[in-house]
Amino acid sequence: MKIAYLGLGSNLGDRKKYLDAATEMIGQQVGEILQCSGLYETAAWGVDDQPNYYNQVIKIQTNLYPLALLKQILSIETALGRERIIKWGPRTIDIDFLFYEDYYFSTPELTLPHPWISSRNFVLAPLTEISPDFIHPVLKKNIYELSLQCTDQAEIRKI
Repeated sequence: MKIAYLGLGSNLGDRKKYLDAATEMIGQQVGEILQCSGLYETAAWGVDDQPNYYNQVIKIQTNLYPLALLKQILSIETALGRERIIKWGPRTIDIDFLFYEDYYFSTPELTLPHPWISSRNFVLAPLTEISPDFIHPVLKKNIYELSLQCTDQAEIRKI
């Protein structure tokens, strides 16, 4: 079994309901949920003219290898009504694959760790809540250190 971290976000409809549904489906289809951060409300990132997001990070234990895990994540997004129309546009659910143990690799489908973790407070704040000492396998700093160095100025509020 391997440890993975997933970032969840929603800014359409009942945001909390979508995060709860995604978490439940991940627990049923991907692996055991070990920890869930609290919920954080943040402004949209990338495309500003859209509703605020609810964000959360979960830590799971899974027997799926990375590309199989990615496939399952995408299936869950589709089942929850995710439509990929505008890059960084509004969505019912977004599930980002953040880390898989201390693996580092890149394929056309997936780069691990997620390449933008260190520049996004909406990922770092909930990740710091559940795993502040986890060492980023490329940057060689723990999550807490990365959160202190992050230059993202977007407002973030724990719900």
